[in-house]
Amino acid sequence: MQMDSTHFPATPIALKMGVAIGIGMLVGMEREWSNKDVGVRSFAIVALLGMLASVISNSVVIASLVGVLLLIAAMNTRSILSDHSLEITTSAALLVNYLLGVLVGLGHIFTPVAGAIVMTMLLAWKTELSRFAGGLLPSEIRSAVLLGLIGFVIYPVLPKRYIDPWQLFNPSDAWISVIAIAGIGFVNYVFLRIYSTRGLYLSALFGGLVNSSATVAELAGRAVETGMIARTTTLCLLTTIAMFARNLVLATLFSPKSLSATLVPLLAMSLVAGLWMWRDRVIEQTVPGTLKLASPISLTKVLWFGTLFIAIQIAGTLLTRRFGSYGMLATGVFGGLVSSASTTAAAATMAMHGSISPALAGSTTVLASLSSAAVNLPIVWRAAKSKAVVRRLSVEVFTVVAMGVAAVVVDRVFQFSELLLRK
Repeated sequence: MQMDSTHFPATPIALKMGVAIGIGMLVGMEREWSNKDVGVRSFAIVALLGMLASVISNSVVIASLVGVLLLIAAMNTRSILSDHSLEITTSAALLVNYLLGVLVGLGHIFTPVAGAIVMTMLLAWKTELSRFAGGLLPSEIRSAVLLGLIGFVIYPVLPKRYIDPWQLFNPSDAWISVIAIAGIGFVNYVFLRIYSTRGLYLSALFGGLVNSSATVAELAGRAVETGMIARTTTLCLLTTIAMFARNLVLATLFSPKSLSATLVPLLAMSLVAGLWMWRDRVIEQTVPGTLKLASPISLTKVLWFGTLFIAIQIAGTLLTRRFGSYGMLATGVFGGLVSSASTTAAAATMAMHGSISPALAGSTTVLASLSSAAVNLPIVWRAAKSKAVVRRLSVEVFTVVAMGVAAVVVDRVFQFSELLLRK
């Protein structure tokens, strides 16, 4: 940007100078509070230098950048000679501060101001960020990196169309479902890790959003170890309700119209489970220790989710073409025994592309949720080994399942959800 250096407009230049100095002072004050040698005045001057350089010419911007780099080198040389340390963070902040000043000189306001605020936050939260980073497990870091990889690197390059002549496999659909399931699992794993010490109930709630079967197995074992076998039924029901909520969100996310067929049955089943929980309630006492769940994302889990989604989608498509809606419902029953989340995502994706109706996708989601709830019974029996607990839980789960089956049958016979969609 080249301008006549003797005729700069006063008002725009004054505004740019004010913004640049304000940015430099904001970051510099944080450095002053951190007892650094480079503080308010130095940061304000460097930001002002960037602004003036960009107003004059690009060559001056480059020359000024060299000057800032020399200043940073001198600062670090002094630091090494005095206490044998490097001012890495302050050096990086000073360099970014100069670039923010350049942006101001080019006429930008939001970007440099927002950048200065974010940088100041990162500098001010040193203790909190260090504590957070120090408490992370290697598996959790790998999970976060893998989530970013599958969401922002792999997904954009996948073809967004069916790649086979039978219109069965769309790579983009399969991968977006993996991202959604993995993302939900990762977020709720974080919540579970933070809040699990508040009690088994909170662990059951968050764990059910991640993996209901793994949560039921872990909580049943903990209840036995701590002498609270009677609480097993309540924890199992709460985990089941959380699983219902997760599947409802997944179905609505991919096929909003399927809400007409999923909302009422899942709410009815949740209500029945809630009534049983109220009947079986016990006074909660905080239990020491944390819920042990595997890291929510791993290469094995990603491949498992993707493979399972593809298998369910292909099976559901073929069964639907051969047997109509009843073939898709059968897919929901058997798919839910393995993974209700993948089955729900597959059915909703098929509805999104018009392969099945949204109402049928909703009914499939309900049946997959019922299968997932029923499979918890043998898990509890194996962990608790208490006939009284298993008997009570069997009655409660079968009641919930019966409510869901009745809702689906009534809907498929009288086509209530189909009628709602036509209105």
